[in-house]
Amino acid sequence: MKPKISIITVNYNNLEGLQQTIESVSSQTWQEFEHIIIDGGSTDGSVAYIEGKASSLFTYWVSEPDKGVYHAMNKGITKASGEYLLFLNSGDHFYNKKVLEKNQHFLIDYDLIYFNMYVNGENKKLIKEYPDTLSFAYFLKDNLPHPSIFIKKELFQTVGLFKEDFKIVADWKFFIDSVCKYNASYLHINNTLTTFYLDGISSLPENKVIIDTEKQEVLQSDYSAYMQDLEDVLKYMTIVHSLRRSRIIKWLIRFGLLNKI
Repeated sequence: MKPKISIITVNYNNLEGLQQTIESVSSQTWQEFEHIIIDGGSTDGSVAYIEGKASSLFTYWVSEPDKGVYHAMNKGITKASGEYLLFLNSGDHFYNKKVLEKNQHFLIDYDLIYFNMYVNGENKKLIKEYPDTLSFAYFLKDNLPHPSIFIKKELFQTVGLFKEDFKIVADWKFFIDSVCKYNASYLHINNTLTTFYLDGISSLPENKVIIDTEKQEVLQSDYSAYMQDLEDVLKYMTIVHSLRRSRIIKWLIRFGLLNKI
């Protein structure tokens, strides 16, 4: 019988994180899912650990060199048979043992179903809450949490797989394309699903240039009209802000010669 969920875990030389993820998945009180492991040819003991768990825990696993994290995630997509896919990469884990049991009934109809996420960093620990309504403006400043979002597998047939030559923001590109270009349906559930640690490549300050460069490539090639509208709005907002601060305008408003703007 086709599973409702495919959990895909990508790993490369992160044995400790892989153990944490697999233990979290295997301890869930609701188990109607398949778990797929895509390892990039690790040399740190990850493969031996996977082999020791394979027969009882994984529907499919492979360890071989790949072209990067998004190539590995795409390999997982091709092997998945679930209606919804969840990318829980090595180091990430479920918020508690009962989150799938308590939330799996929400997985119906929508293309994207996203939850809140506990963010754990050295200097920052918080539950990040996401908005109920998504927009182009939202994606300019933020992203959806790939460890806390169930993606209907059929959506990849419409939008395409993750862009493999991107190093950091291929998931952001997929989500902005899904919502803003292909009008994918979505639903926010105000529950916390997973824990994410601020130690990945997207969290490192030195990678900000890569993130900005990859995002600009997407915006300029696929959303140039949106960007022109945004530039016009920002320009007019600046003009309005300047007018509001003008002493002459304030004087005209005070004496009823101009409506307040």
